[in-house]
Amino acid sequence: MDRPPEDEDAATWTEARDPFRLFHEWLEKARGSEINDPNGVALATADADGYPDVRMVLLKGADERGFVFFTNFESAKGRELLENPKAALCFHWKSLRRQVRVRGSVSVVSDAEADEYFASRPRDSQIGAWASRQSRPLEGRFELEREIARYTAKFGFGKVPRPPHWSGFRIAPLQIEFWRDRPFRLHDRLVFERDQPDGNWHTSKLFP
Repeated sequence: MDRPPEDEDAATWTEARDPFRLFHEWLEKARGSEINDPNGVALATADADGYPDVRMVLLKGADERGFVFFTNFESAKGRELLENPKAALCFHWKSLRRQVRVRGSVSVVSDAEADEYFASRPRDSQIGAWASRQSRPLEGRFELEREIARYTAKFGFGKVPRPPHWSGFRIAPLQIEFWRDRPFRLHDRLVFERDQPDGNWHTSKLFP
């Protein structure tokens, strides 16, 4: 893949003071260039023994409070985050040759936020949230299809409520790093750091 041309913000991006504004600028660029899921992000957690886990999730919100995604609390990532509420994220936009890394503490979103997002999902996805015992053993595809049919019949044509085990997490970042590819692996790295979720940001640059 050819290296993308220099961006119009090439001379000013390292002068940014608001990491969320910069993040949204980069995400918006990715929406125009990534083939699939520009909001896809690798989520890293750790289990009770300290072993790391990583998987892709979809970012569903980002503001000064943090980065939000939704999941089944009984899944591996749900259990790990409830036991050890710290996590890291890594966005990688290959088309832009950019990435953003995030580290911070984790909290559960409000019921109102979870209800609002769940209500916006396609009905089949709502049924799936009830039918899938996420991360647990599956005897075969038929077992999942049977559960989907059971909950489809249960809710009929009525509203599908949010399962009690399904909600969202918010990662309040203490560190956000912006990375841009440069020739000969002499990349640009800009880091925003703070001591607590409501603290002031401090910026620094890192060797590639």
